[in-house]
Amino acid sequence: MSFCLESPLRALRTDNQLLARHNTVALADSLLITGASQLLTLCGRAPRRGSSLSNLGLVKNGALLVRDGAIAAVGAQAQVEALAEACAAEKLDLGGRVALPGFVDSHTHLIHAASRAEEYELKIAGASYEEIASKGGGILNSVRKLRATTSDALKTRATAALKQFAAHGTTTIEAKSGYGLDIASELKILRLHKELAAEQPLEIVSTFLGAHVVPPEFRGKPNGAEKYMALLIDKVMPEVASQKLAEFCDVFCDRGAFTRRQAKTILEAGKRFNMTPRLHAEQLTRTGAAQLAVELDAASCDHLEQVNKSDIYTLGQSKTAATLLPGCDFHLGLKKYAPARALIDAGAIVALASDYNPGTSPTLSMPMILSLACSQLRMTPAEAITASTINSAYALRREKQIGSLEVGKQADLAVFEVADYREIPYYFGVNHCWMTVKRGRVIHAAKQATI
Repeated sequence: MSFCLESPLRALRTDNQLLARHNTVALADSLLITGASQLLTLCGRAPRRGSSLSNLGLVKNGALLVRDGAIAAVGAQAQVEALAEACAAEKLDLGGRVALPGFVDSHTHLIHAASRAEEYELKIAGASYEEIASKGGGILNSVRKLRATTSDALKTRATAALKQFAAHGTTTIEAKSGYGLDIASELKILRLHKELAAEQPLEIVSTFLGAHVVPPEFRGKPNGAEKYMALLIDKVMPEVASQKLAEFCDVFCDRGAFTRRQAKTILEAGKRFNMTPRLHAEQLTRTGAAQLAVELDAASCDHLEQVNKSDIYTLGQSKTAATLLPGCDFHLGLKKYAPARALIDAGAIVALASDYNPGTSPTLSMPMILSLACSQLRMTPAEAITASTINSAYALRREKQIGSLEVGKQADLAVFEVADYREIPYYFGVNHCWMTVKRGRVIHAAKQATI
């Protein structure tokens, strides 16, 4: 099949009209999306391990037929257009651009009150993450700010962020609590996740991270950490479960946060409340959290900068996703990134996410995360795309609904104003996302996109 490229580098006309037109197509209608010079379907078995990370299911001159927000047909344009139903469908021409599944950002801290820009200068001057935290900065800084901020203000900030996620090609995010650390504030965050999921197009998967760190009111008290854990398990988790506010339970298992033993207690309690385990693991020090994640059949363990050979082998044999967060290492100026190549070679299910948060990774650009994955983790562009789509979907237990462009799945895709998919990470720090589609609706269309 010949490579068809219809001027993908041209300046795009103002697309407010385009966005309005296709955003008002009823979900019951059909939409024919054509003109993709490269359509990365990511079709096939999931999750991807080893060499299969490089299999993008690339279709040249590809097309999609969408019905009721789901993919009804996918493949070469001539084949999809030949379907009788396609003749009556609303048509959207991508003009020779590159299309792929919408990014699945499987680790974010969406709800927070403000940046921690004041700490940024301290880091540049040489202060470590832990030194800043020991003086009341870090997570506790964000906790103070969030507790003092109204739900309306938090919602306004998060809504603006969600629009930027969409503008960079993301269609699904995981969102954690963890900047409240008391009953009222944690529930406030989780309720906002639920409200935002209902009021805007991006899919939000909610995670309870009450065990982020021990809050200030429990520090310095005898058995303060255990008393706080009892609060989480006896008071907060029952409320989270009864209101169905979180699908996952996460713990920050590291020096200065929670031990492996404490993390196990919290996550086992979460399981009793029907919350699947996740873990912040092996970021600053090795604690055994990655091994614990596998032991508990966690959906994902995230960070992994400090894993050893035994951890890598265990993850390679497991069903737990190894989610890497290079944006955090980049922002902190760390020289040690997670060993992506060793994890891939061991057969681990490698995923990528932004870790969007105000202190250590204030980015919501998955294209930038792909750039870091390629330049710092030594992943290929194909591996990085797979890790941020179908494998990240798997990390959220949603690989059967999202993460690839296959019949029956949600019609979630990102379209980029580039000539080749490898240019998405190649142009680091530049957003070439031309259009984002969620469940068959255009939710972002660029005003202009040129190279």
